[in-house]
Order: sequence, then C-alpha cells, then structure tokens
Amino acid sequence: MITEKLQNAINEQITAEMWSANMYLAMSFYMEKEGFCGMAHWLKKQWAEENEHACAMADYVIKRGGKAKVDKLDVVPNDFGTPLEVFEHVYKHEVHVSELIDKMVDIAEADNDHAAKDFLYGFVREQVEEESSAKAIVDQLKMYGEHHAILLDHKLGKR
Repeated sequence: MITEKLQNAINEQITAEMWSANMYLAMSFYMEKEGFCGMAHWLKKQWAEENEHACAMADYVIKRGGKAKVDKLDVVPNDFGTPLEVFEHVYKHEVHVSELIDKMVDIAEADNDHAAKDFLYGFVREQVEEESSAKAIVDQLKMYGEHHAILLDHKLGKR
C-alpha cells in the first residue's frame, strides 16, 4: 500500500508532468513558427516523454492501491525568445523537476517504502540525462552563437 502522503506527492508530480508536457508543446509550436523545425521536433519528443512519465506515475499509484489524479493545470507561456532563451528555460525547468523528484524520494525514504524508492530512482536517473541534454544544447548555443542555431536545429531534428 502507498501512504497518503506519497500518493499526494506523486499526484502533484503527475500534474507537474502534464504541465511540463504542455510547456514543451507550446515551445515546440513557438520554435516551428520561428523556423526551427528540428528544435520543434526535439521539444515535441520532450512533450511525449512528459506524458509518459505522468502515465507511469499514475500506473504506479494505482498498482499500489492508491488513487491517481490530475489536478488543474496552470496556463503555460507561449512566447519564449531566442533559441538560447528557450533552451535556458528548458534547462532551468529540468533542474526544478529534479528537485521535485528528489522530494518524492525523501517521502518514500521517510515511509521506508523500498518499492517506491526503486520506482522513483528511475526518474532520478532520467533527470540526470534530461539536465545533461538540455545543458549541452545551451552550451552549444552559447559556444557557437545564435547565428549557428540552424546547424544545431538540423542536429536536434534527428532525435
């Protein structure tokens, strides 16, 4: 059985994952409009991953005898600036998500819930990759400058 405290934390994270998905979709639309179809493609892949995360968390709560739910989603921004600004926002957001995941692990540890810790550690590992990928894109945009963003756009379109 899952504790109510952990169930609530995971349900909050389900809502956060859905909000993240919406933000990545809005970013994808924005980048496509700006002519960066590869970046739009990369962001749309992020959108799909966030949806998968939310569903995996819901499945876990249900398997442990809890009730999964999605709460009200706040509106996401729709204007993001330059490609560098977009991916700086992506990086900062992924760091924030890592903090949220860590808090759920803390709750699982306090509950002495080994199954939950094992489940959540998958997301901890995922976040290491997410932060690293976003940071690499930011670093490349800074290193090569905005005028070379089209080269990175082509690369990200192959994801």
